[in-house]
Amino acid sequence: MNNFFLILGHSYMSKLKAKSFIISTIIIAAALVLLANFDSVISSFTVDEGSRVAVQDETGKLYEPLLEQLEMMNSEIQLKPASESTKEIEKKIESEEYKGLLVLTESSDGLPQALYKSNSLSESAVTGELQAALQNVKSSLAAGKLDLSGEELSLLSAPVDFEKEALLEGAKSEEELSQARGIVYVLLFFIYFSVIAYANMTAMEVATEKSSRVMEILISSVSPVKQMFAKIIGIGLVGLTQLAVILGVGYFTLIRKKDELVGGFFEGFGFESLSLSVIIYAIIFFLLGYFLYATLAALLGSLVSRIEDVQQMIMPMTFLIMIGFFISMFGLGSPESGFVTVTSYIPFFTPMVMFLRVGMLNLPVYEPIIGILVLVVSIALLGVFGARVYRGGVLLYGKSNSYKDIKKAIDLTSKK
Repeated sequence: MNNFFLILGHSYMSKLKAKSFIISTIIIAAALVLLANFDSVISSFTVDEGSRVAVQDETGKLYEPLLEQLEMMNSEIQLKPASESTKEIEKKIESEEYKGLLVLTESSDGLPQALYKSNSLSESAVTGELQAALQNVKSSLAAGKLDLSGEELSLLSAPVDFEKEALLEGAKSEEELSQARGIVYVLLFFIYFSVIAYANMTAMEVATEKSSRVMEILISSVSPVKQMFAKIIGIGLVGLTQLAVILGVGYFTLIRKKDELVGGFFEGFGFESLSLSVIIYAIIFFLLGYFLYATLAALLGSLVSRIEDVQQMIMPMTFLIMIGFFISMFGLGSPESGFVTVTSYIPFFTPMVMFLRVGMLNLPVYEPIIGILVLVVSIALLGVFGARVYRGGVLLYGKSNSYKDIKKAIDLTSKK
């Protein structure tokens, strides 16, 4: 047993000290800090002159109404009446003194139309605000032509009242569903990328030791099965360590800026109403998903003799993770569909699809428990099968990129 913990500790510490682990953790933590301070960072790069737009009002009556509409929209666009010629203004646009030139004219029916000139058409935010403001001006002018009052115009353009009511007791409201969809979306991405990264790390670890012939030395002192599970658990602990660091940075960053983050992005993604049960389920399904795929990755990694063959060997496993992720993305819009329900009990898809259903719906307690039991049984069965393949696979050398080698590995295990 001492050898088991020795390998486990070595797998954990070697990955913990690896530059790739340190750099990736720093990058993710920095991204969280940047996300929390995103508005401050963007505002620091904002230059007032960058939103200045020159206006040529050929009608002589559209500039003031347009300016009023932009003020009502709290727009940061600064309109400046153009006194220079068009060519002079275009030169100023090229030198970035102006963001663009807006030419206002009238159509044959007396309604406003516009031409916007700029260095490129990539500034969709500026053109979108200008178009929306001009649309309001057009609506007001059209209402005047039709002798409509302001109240009548508001009544005409007001959205229809459309309420939704769930008949099932305890069903989530539209607002709760929207918030749940946001937080589940974020956590699904985390589970998806984490499982891929750490499962791949497991396969690479096995293949690296085998290609360097270190495996032959280890086999003489420690059984291959102990090696496999020591590596899986060791790399799993690396994942938990990275998760703890990231969550710690995220927690203290959000606590420090909790007053500034009320509403907007923070509220839209459901972080204000994040429940403890969702976090617990996310951790459970992340761990079970990792152990399921890490066991499979260790099995596949033991069949290759060269590091270059690892990606080809584990590609079908990666596709399984991707399929589970895509099903979950589909389920965000239709979490109650029969297809999503059925696939949530298929072991290779359960970590993400069942978590989606738990986060989006008010499921009976037995459904996620069944999903957890399905994963636990699948991990146990795959562990038994994987141990047999691993025991013989580590003794296979030479070119190996075929799944037929699984049979060879089992035959070697039987002969031992």
